[in-house]
This record gives sequence, structure tokens and C-alpha cells, in this order.
Amino acid sequence: MNKQDLIAIVAEENELSKAQAGRVIDTVFDAIVKSVAKGDGFQLIGFGSFKAVTRDAREGRNPSTGETIQIPATTLPKFVPGAAFKAAVAKKKCGKGCKKH
Repeated sequence: MNKQDLIAIVAEENELSKAQAGRVIDTVFDAIVKSVAKGDGFQLIGFGSFKAVTRDAREGRNPSTGETIQIPATTLPKFVPGAAFKAAVAKKKCGKGCKKH
């Protein structure tokens, strides 16, 4: 699924035009990005949470030359799936005859 597929689903399920659905989705994504960028994080119970994590500076190697290089510290986004999301994915992969779920 890509963004256009998501827009089509949101538009159909909510009786919106694709343009309206696209603006709603863009607004939601922008709110998530802004919240995580500020360091506040963003949590949707059952779906998951987005947060910013800091990766410390470290030594690495240039794969072409083998030379040791310094990799600077950086801040990256991280997504942690919620329990309901994990359960939904696990059931889907389980298959027929599974006694787990």
C-alpha cells in the first residue's frame, strides 16, 4: 500500500473527495513529524508510538578504503508498534491450523 491507496480508502470510507482525504492525511503526517521533531513524541494507543532517539557518535570504517572514520551523533525517528498492531500482524502470519491465536 502506498499513500495514494491510503487516500483512496480514507476518501471512500468517509465520503470525502480524494483531495479532501489527501489534505487530512497530510495534516496528520505533518502533526506527527512536528511532534517528534520537537521531542514530544506521538502515541496512538493500540497502533504504536513515534519518538526521537539519539544515536551516539561512534567509530566506523569506510567500506572502500577500510579507513577508520568518525560518525557523528544524530537524532533519528523511531516507531514502536503497539500491542494490538503486533497481535494483528502475528495472527496474519500464523496461517491455517495455528493454535496460538
